[in-house]
Amino acid sequence: MTKTVFRIFDLIKKGELKFMINGILKRILSTNKAFGLKRDLNVTFQNPEAQIIINIRPFVAKDNEHFVMDLQNDGLVDFDIPNCYVATTTEDIPCFRQWLIGPKQKKSIKEFWGGAFPVLQDDELLLEGGFTVPSYRRMGIMPSAIAKIVDKRPNLNMRWVITFVGIENIASLKGIARSGFEPYVLRTEKWFLFKRSVTFHEIPEHLMINYTKTVLKA
Repeated sequence: MTKTVFRIFDLIKKGELKFMINGILKRILSTNKAFGLKRDLNVTFQNPEAQIIINIRPFVAKDNEHFVMDLQNDGLVDFDIPNCYVATTTEDIPCFRQWLIGPKQKKSIKEFWGGAFPVLQDDELLLEGGFTVPSYRRMGIMPSAIAKIVDKRPNLNMRWVITFVGIENIASLKGIARSGFEPYVLRTEKWFLFKRSVTFHEIPEHLMINYTKTVLKA
């Protein structure tokens, strides 16, 4: 509760009242669905290239100034969950940020996100917190960066990388598909009077048909 109060005051200080109000309304009554997607790291994959040359390196504190608009992941840096990477230009300017989290962080994942993700198996990694700096969008940076970040995984014995994307977030779904990920589960998140429930189901056929039409064939 204390963290929530500080988070609200921080957003007000930043002038992000609209973002805060939307978050409150979501927690009063809402239903949100997301595809869980995974990539088999044992399958050979040709990494896509961005429209500009990018390099991948670990995130450092000074990079924060480039991600002030990433309100969705505000607080994740302070929580200090490894491993956070940034994609940079040839001038070392950060343009994309993403976490690649291993199974040793199960407790931290639960503490920060609650039940938003399945418990990681010993051969699974979680890809979360992706954000492209607005001035670098529509350059194909996200799929290229994700593929390169996955290649930097600290434990080469891992078999799977999983991630979750809202079913209506077509742009991100296209980027994830280009990074070699395929849907495998549907997550339903419900809020009612600030109480949250999360369930995981088999993906209904009609949603897979729509995914194919809007993401793979568009």
